[in-house]
Amino acid sequence: MRVYVPLTLPGLAEAYKTGELGAGPFVAYAVTPGLREWCRSDDMEELEYAALNQASLASLRLLAADPGAPRRRLVVAVDVPDGAAAAGPDTDPAALGEVRVSGTVALSKAAAVHADAAGAEAEVTAAAGALDAADGGDDDAQSVVDGAEDHELLWYATQEIPNLLGSAG
Repeated sequence: MRVYVPLTLPGLAEAYKTGELGAGPFVAYAVTPGLREWCRSDDMEELEYAALNQASLASLRLLAADPGAPRRRLVVAVDVPDGAAAAGPDTDPAALGEVRVSGTVALSKAAAVHADAAGAEAEVTAAAGALDAADGGDDDAQSVVDGAEDHELLWYATQEIPNLLGSAG
């Protein structure tokens, strides 16, 4: 099963240093029954893109909680055994596609890393600052959060992780 693990650049640096994305259980995003129903699609590529977007929003939440982290959303796509990821009830729209991954996942199992370009930092910074207000129903703040989502995450091969970490400085 392909899961999308939300991180920050410091989180990726730690995973690169230890060789592990984390010792479970940890939160990731995947194509779940609830996400499938919400998307109303059977197109696997479209469904995986929706799961990636949910993970990028979770990465934004991690950035909001860590003001010292570079303002770039980051998601690691990794394949785990089907039994290693358990979906929740998918009843909360904010948690659509959320799964709990058990066990330790080696970074070497990652298929790719998705991250914002440096040019997205201003919008991502603003979006991280607007999350609480958006969660509270502020339409203007939601517009700011949506502005970060206008930036597509770039695809990086796992061999590019050292360069990606070096560009965060």
